[in-house]
Parts: sequence; C-alpha cells; structure tokens
Amino acid sequence: MVATEHILQELNPPQREAVTASAGPLLILAGPGSGKTRVIAHRIAYLVDREGVAPWRILAVTFTNKAAREMRGRVVAHLGDAALDVALGTFHSVCARLLRVEADRIGLPRSFAIYDDADQMALIKRVTEGLNIDPKRFSERAILSTISRAKSELVSPRAFAGSASDYFGELVARSYERYQALLEENSALDFDDLIVKTVEMLREHEAIREKYQERFLHVLVDEFQDTNVAQYQLARILAARHGNICVVGDPDQSIYSWRSADIRNILNFERDFPAARIVLLEQNYRSTQNILDAAHAVISGNQQRKQKSLWTERGGGEPIAVFEAYDETEEAEFIAREIARLLGEDGWAHRDFAVMYRTNAQSRAIEEALMRAGIRYQLVGGTRFYERREVKDVLAYLRLVHNPYDLVGLTRVLNVPGRGIGAKTAQQVERWAQTLGVPVYTALQILVAQESGSQPAGLPDAGRHPVAARQAKAIVEFVGLLDELMGVAAKNNLSTLLDGVLERTGYRRYLFDEFEDAEQRWENVEELRNVAADYDGLAPGNGLVSFLEDVALISDADTIADEGEAPSEGRVTLITLHSAKGLEYRAVFIIAMEEGVLPHVRSFDDPGQMEEERRLCYVGMTRAKERLYLLRAFRRYAMGSSQHNPPSRFLRDIPPQLIAQQSAVTEASERRYQAPAPRIDARPPVPEDAVFSGGEKVRHPRFGEGIVVACVVANGDQELTIAFKGEAGIKRLLLSLAPLERM
Repeated sequence: MVATEHILQELNPPQREAVTASAGPLLILAGPGSGKTRVIAHRIAYLVDREGVAPWRILAVTFTNKAAREMRGRVVAHLGDAALDVALGTFHSVCARLLRVEADRIGLPRSFAIYDDADQMALIKRVTEGLNIDPKRFSERAILSTISRAKSELVSPRAFAGSASDYFGELVARSYERYQALLEENSALDFDDLIVKTVEMLREHEAIREKYQERFLHVLVDEFQDTNVAQYQLARILAARHGNICVVGDPDQSIYSWRSADIRNILNFERDFPAARIVLLEQNYRSTQNILDAAHAVISGNQQRKQKSLWTERGGGEPIAVFEAYDETEEAEFIAREIARLLGEDGWAHRDFAVMYRTNAQSRAIEEALMRAGIRYQLVGGTRFYERREVKDVLAYLRLVHNPYDLVGLTRVLNVPGRGIGAKTAQQVERWAQTLGVPVYTALQILVAQESGSQPAGLPDAGRHPVAARQAKAIVEFVGLLDELMGVAAKNNLSTLLDGVLERTGYRRYLFDEFEDAEQRWENVEELRNVAADYDGLAPGNGLVSFLEDVALISDADTIADEGEAPSEGRVTLITLHSAKGLEYRAVFIIAMEEGVLPHVRSFDDPGQMEEERRLCYVGMTRAKERLYLLRAFRRYAMGSSQHNPPSRFLRDIPPQLIAQQSAVTEASERRYQAPAPRIDARPPVPEDAVFSGGEKVRHPRFGEGIVVACVVANGDQELTIAFKGEAGIKRLLLSLAPLERM
C-alpha cells in the first residue's frame, strides 16, 4: 500500500477532484493528453487505500487488452498484490468470466466456445448456403455485419424480423435466426454475444443480478465515448444498486461509429444520471499550445460535443506547418527529407515520427519515399502495401502472365475469385503433376488437351486426369484466361494489362461480395494501378518485367529487418488516423488534407459523418507533442485518374497566426503550376449561376445522383470531379458539355 498523500500529490486539482469524488455518478471529460489513465488508476488506489473499499468490489472495464494491461500495471504499482483482486479487463473478457461462473444457472455450457471473425464467417456461409442466398447478390460479410449491429443494439432475431422493411432485411432476419441456432448447436458465442448474453442474464435472473449489483460497489468505464448500446446497458445495470458509476471519455475522440459506438451515450450521461458530477480534465501534458489551439479550432465546428478548452504549461511551441506539394510523390518526398533533416539534429530518433492518413492505400507513396531515403519505418494498423491480400492477388495474376510456371502465384489465384476449384481439386492436380514429373502448369495444359480430345505436341502422354467434370471445366476456363491475358501483355502497356486482369477476372465484384471493407481494398487495387501507370512508357512486355522486378525488391526490403539494429532507435510509424488514438509522437505528419479525402467524400451529405471526420482530424492533430505538419497535394492520382481536390475545410478552420505556410513543390513542379491551362475551344459559355462548388449535390441523366468533390475553373469553363452513387463512381466532366442539374 502507499500513503493517500502520495496518491494525491502527483495530481493537478481537477485530477484530484476526479480521484476523490468517491460517491455517486461521475463523468470525467478527459481531453487528449490530460492523464485519464493515471486518474483511473489513482481513483482505484484511493478507493481501496482511503475509502476502505475491498478490491474485489471494484469493476473497471476498457476496450483493449493493451489498455487493460497498462491500467492493471499502474494499479499494481500503487496497491501491490491487492490490485490483482480488482475485476479489471475488457468488456468482453469481463463478460466471458461472468458467463462461465454462472453458466450452469442460465443453461449455458460452461465450456462454451468463443467464435472469432473467421469462425463467424464460416458459420454465416453455412447459413446462407442452407437458405439458398446468392452470395453474389448478398455478401455473407454484409449479412454478418448487419447481425452484429443488431446485437450491439440489443435487437433480438425476433425483434429484427418484426422491423425488417425490405428484402435484404428479410434475408438478414432469416439468417440471424438460423445463425443463432447454429451457435447454440455448437455451444458457442460470438464476440457480440458475450455482451448480449450477460445483459440478458442480468435482466432475466434476479438472483444473479442482485449478486453482482451488490458485489460491485464501484463501476468504472474507460473510453466511454466508444461504448455501444449493449455495453452502456451492462454498466448501468451493474451500477444500479449503489449508483457509483464513473465514466471517463471524450466525445471529441469518438471515431468508431462504424463499430457501432454510440456518441449519445456520453452526451446523454447527465440526462440518465441527473445527480452526476462533471469534472473537466483540460490541462494537457503532451502537446504545445499552438497544437492544442489548432486542434481546438478544428473541433469547435462540431455541434455534438461538450465544451472544453485544452491548455498546457509547455508554451506556444513551433507553428503548425502547412505544406502544399504538387502530387502525392512530392508530398512523400518532402516528408522523407524533413524526417532526415530532423534525424540529423541532436535528440531526434526514428521512433519520434508518425505519418498518418485516412485510408491504408495512401501509405504506398510514403513507404517508397522512406525506403529510397534509407529511413526505417513500420506500418501500424495495417499490412504493408505490397503484402495486402488484394494487392498480392493482382500481382499474382501479373506474375503468372509473365511466368505461368510460378507455382506460388498459381496456387494463390487458381480459385480467386471463386471458380469452384477447391483445395481438394488443387491437391489432386498437384499430385497428378508429381506423378507425371511435370510442373503444375504443364499438368493443367494436359488436362485442357484431354478435355478437348486432343494431345498437343510436346506434352507427355499421360493417363486420364483425376479431376471431376465440373472442376475440369473451370480449370479449362482458367487456363484460357491466362492465355488471353498473355496475348494482351504482348501487345499493350502495363496499365491496359492490369485493367484486363481486373475486368476478365471480375475482381472488383469479388471484393464487394466477399469483404466488409471492400471499398478500402479496392482503393488499394487502384493505388497499385497508379504505380503501374509509371511503366506505361516502356515497350509491351518490358513494362511488366520492370514492374515485377521493382515490386519484388520493394517487398524484400519491407520484410527484412536491419541486422544489428538497436531496438531503442525504433522506426518511423505509418498509421491510419483510426489506429492512432491513444498514441503520441514528437512530430506528426497528416497527409492528404483535401476535400474528398479528409473529410472523406462519403461524409459530404451526412452531417453526423462530417462531425466524425472532424473528430478524426482532431485525434490525429492531438497525437503531436512538438511539431505538427499538415500536408495536401495540388493534384493526387487516385481511382485511375489525376484529380484536383480543394484544400480541406479543416485547414481553413485553423487561425492564420498559428500557421507557417510553406510549399513543398520542386522547381519542376512550379513550372507545371505555371504552365498555361489547356485551351478550351468551341464550347458554349458557362453562365455564372451555373458554376458549382465542392459539396453540392447534382444529378446527371446517365450517371444519376452525385456530389461535387472538386472543381477547377479555366477559360470560362469548369472541370468538375463528381462522386456518383453506385457503379458510376468518380467522373471528371466539363460543365459546358455535361447536362448537370442542382438537386
């Protein structure tokens, strides 16, 4: 045990108030870098050491195992072994513990299995197959995600069926019911069930409810802004008897609505607990005042928030560096140069830097620039670009076009997208090839020849292949596809070949049928196409060879760690903004601060999503301790074309006196800037009242409804970049020729 005076001595006045407010409901609004983990740990220690609360009567829940370990370690530092009796862990681990203890009383097998995502997908596939649901029309992932959201809102299969209002809803309702039945048959719970079953247990079994309500004298919830409906109900039930519920969070950092997090939980806490005491933790121990003021200017544009103003004793610090590059390549090269420059100064190490972005696909240019500069880096919250599944799939097809005897590439995509050539068939072909003593591709050619009733010269005379008729037909089509793509490669540039791969395999449709994050995966494929375009100036065939060689070298460099590297030197961190919450770095670079990227185009017609985009930017900015760089590109190559997006509205929110405006463009780029705009002749004049601006909704007679992402005015005309709904996607149109109307 430690003295109470020592527990309080380390705290500032608001932190001390939060720690010592031992009775009743308490809402701690903790800004970034304000020491909330310290407050929770000290509060637990204070309750035990000063208030005499038995450790086992305290429940503290958070969201990640990492956060739980950190909190446990701090409590142990104060209380010693007594801290081990505190019920502390993630929501899921705490609920699993309670369910196993009470399993016999609620009719649940004590040995129940917990299904992870892969298990859930396997189960939902069985469900959809049994219900004859066409996975090409309704993906299993979309159905499972809808079921998960229903569970997070405590909506049962019967209730969901009663509220289904369209055909997809009816399919989900039937799938939900069958999915739950199979879970029960398998004596299993998925992650959502751990929370849902615990809430049901407490609601339906009075004796169990009273047992835990009496036991937990104090309930503490960390990262409260990230709770969903089920998690909030669980906390409320457990704290109902004693009323000692303490929640810690920050609505300005609620960025996980796509995981069913409900910001209303923290915003409405005072309504649910009228007697709640509110404590604001506004002193920041991480960032300079300039960084805090800039972040505050951005987040102040939101309506769904609790007002607070962060301050620090660290002083103003460096101004916010806002840079404009010509394109994403120069943006990345500037970052590499700036990191290299600071690494040359005393006291800076690789671990001090982070580059943050909205989507994983944006890491590619940064990775390549850092590798060229010899700067070590690590990817957090995502796989290295060239190791991502969808990127490796497309590369495997290109490798096969170049060398069809590449067995690794062949086995990877033989059944991707699905052709009915399962693992069993692949094993049969490989064993047959071994018997014949030929490469697998040669065995496939023999199979094709046998299916056509011929025996081409140069192939060994073999016994009949072992593959069933349906699978043999699929293999014939696959080999024909490769032959066709080889013909394309012999006559066309690399981009045309890559487009041919995507079109002839139906890879885009495959992604959207199979993966919940299909849009992000498709962005990665489009980014790969952007890389391929750099090789289009080479002769057919040469571009493919050079591209595959360069990619192989990059991939090797990515996976081999420097021998003898001192662990303390670390690496530069590349990370998505969603993954950055809870982290901090001396210097942070946030790239692509452009309309349509950050904020994302999907948020343009949804005020709630726009507020979350603003919170996402705020989270990224407040990761910086000393230096914050906000970057944008004049042009960015994305979705198969070069686009010009206006600067992010978040940049406009920052007061000019906080900014050091600079340009990262090279002299060559300056010449491109200053080059005269393309001449536009023989087009009707554009009336002034027809000029559009970013964010406006429009309608096109062919492409349908869309949102203006970017616009460039030149020679009396306006070039519009519009994100249309559905398959039309992103289009660039001249206003003088496009029959657009405002919505």
